[in-house]
Amino acid sequence: MRFLMAAVLFGTAVMAQQKPVFGVKAGLNVSDLKVQGENNAFDTKLGLHFGGLAHFHLTNQVAFQPEIQFSAQGGEYKNNDELKLNYINVPLMFQYMFNNGFRVEAGPQLGFMVNAEQENVSGDVGDRYKKVDVGLGFGLNYLSYSGFGVGGRYNLGLSNINETTPDIMNRVFQASVFYMFDNDHKAKSR
Repeated sequence: MRFLMAAVLFGTAVMAQQKPVFGVKAGLNVSDLKVQGENNAFDTKLGLHFGGLAHFHLTNQVAFQPEIQFSAQGGEYKNNDELKLNYINVPLMFQYMFNNGFRVEAGPQLGFMVNAEQENVSGDVGDRYKKVDVGLGFGLNYLSYSGFGVGGRYNLGLSNINETTPDIMNRVFQASVFYMFDNDHKAKSR
C-alpha cells in the first residue's frame, strides 16, 4: 500500500510539470480468480475493457502513464456458473520505451468494484466481495508513428477480494488496441 501511495504522489508531481499526450484504449480481458489453497477453482472468463490514458515523458525513454478503465472481470465456476466482477481500474504504469516503438511497462493498479453478479443468483452479490482491489501490472506495447498501438498486460491481484474465507485474488490478461491523440507529440511518445 505504501508503494501505491508513493506512486500516486510521484505521478501527481510529474503530471504537474509535464504536458501529457492523451489516448483511448480498449480490448479483451481473459480473467480468472485464484482461490487460496485450491488449484483451478475457476475457469477463465472473457470480458472487455475500455478507457482513457495520459502519457507523461520523464526522460526520452522513461514515461509515466496513468489510465482509467472499465474492466469486466471474474471467472467461471467448474459447474459453468459465471461470476461477473466489474471494476473501474486505475493502473499507474511506468514505461521504458525503446527507439523502435516497443515499450515495457510495470506498475501498481487500484480497482474499485462497480458491481458483482453470479449467473444463478438473482441480484447484485457485491456484498460478498471487497470494494477495493490492489494489484500489479506488467506489459509490453507497440506504438506506431500513426498513433495506433497494440499491447498486452497481465494484472496480478495482490489483495484478497473475498469478504469471508478463503482468500480470492483477481488474475487478468488484457490484449488492447489504443490510439494516442495530439499529432505534435506522437513521435515524442513513441
